[in-house]
Amino acid sequence: MKNTIKLLTGFSAGLILLSSCGDKTQQGAAAAAGGPPPAQSYPIFTLTVHNATLNSTYPATLQGQQNIDIRPKIDGFVEQIFIDEGSVVKKGQLLFKISAPQYQQDVNNAAAAINSAEADVSSAELQVNKTKPLVEKDIISHYELEAAQLTLKARRAALAQAKANLANAKTNLGYTTITSPVNGVVGTIPYKLGSLINANTAQPLTTISNIGKVYAYFSLNEKQLLDFSRTMKGKTMNEKLANTPPVSLVLPDGTTYPEKGRVETISGLINTETGSASYRATFPNPVGLIRSGGTATIQIPQTLKDAILIPQKAVYELQGKHFVYVVDSKGAVKSTEIEIMDLATGQFYVVTSGIKAGETVVTDGANTLKDGMVIKPEAQTAETIYKDLN
Repeated sequence: MKNTIKLLTGFSAGLILLSSCGDKTQQGAAAAAGGPPPAQSYPIFTLTVHNATLNSTYPATLQGQQNIDIRPKIDGFVEQIFIDEGSVVKKGQLLFKISAPQYQQDVNNAAAAINSAEADVSSAELQVNKTKPLVEKDIISHYELEAAQLTLKARRAALAQAKANLANAKTNLGYTTITSPVNGVVGTIPYKLGSLINANTAQPLTTISNIGKVYAYFSLNEKQLLDFSRTMKGKTMNEKLANTPPVSLVLPDGTTYPEKGRVETISGLINTETGSASYRATFPNPVGLIRSGGTATIQIPQTLKDAILIPQKAVYELQGKHFVYVVDSKGAVKSTEIEIMDLATGQFYVVTSGIKAGETVVTDGANTLKDGMVIKPEAQTAETIYKDLN
């Protein structure tokens, strides 16, 4: 039995040896017949220049052209409310009526005081007219005439004061009706009918937002501010602002606002806490779609002419640097460092240095390549590569 096991073991070893020798013979024959393994196919394309538009985006807060707090100037109770929250009002439209009967009484008192003052003036004038001929005839002294004239002057001053009091009383009475100072949209109305209000009330009666134009406020950091200054044409900041292209507004639902805006102002100081400068863009708001207090995203376009664009999938990153594989006429690839702009247009990088138009690069699969590796190029047309270019 032992002899049988030894015989089988020796036979198996012989089979393995023969098999191994056979494999090596076949591999050697394949190597002799075909040479090195065939080159792997990779898509390539030749770089061309294109015009492109880059969009810088910044979060923005929206404010109406005017946000006016409507506050009472007198004490009283809310008697009537003529508008509702969110309603559109015109300049001069009646908003509130305040019940303050004391101001009507002040008007009545002031009117009565005028009548009394006018009677006093008439009496003083009569006294002067009666005194003059007596003085001229030396029946009474000149002193009596001067006293009568001074009395008349005092009565006229009292009449003027009474008229001023009436005007003031009418002004206060006018404060019992509150009208809109501008065209706009009504905000919240915290005080209801019967509420006691005064000039020192914490909350306004409401807020009227003039949203015929809407201001979008956004910020740029120091680097972005310098880039903006270098990119836009003009010697002064006002000239640069004037040459800034129209900007777009992306609303919170992702849609683009149909009206274009203009960047009009830049704050004169950089905020030391945030390291940024505040910008303001103005947008027309003819149908009142945008409301004050909202948020959106500003898009500032930058047009590039004859730029070298390369698909992002053709670029790989190593230690913070960007590289592509350039293909020579023999199909050998070489890793080449490139510099790109911070902004991208769609799925393309904008190359600023490292490669130039006319060079051929690998489109996809850069992570499987090595320097000097020979590939089988599969050329792709520029129309195919740039079909999705924005």
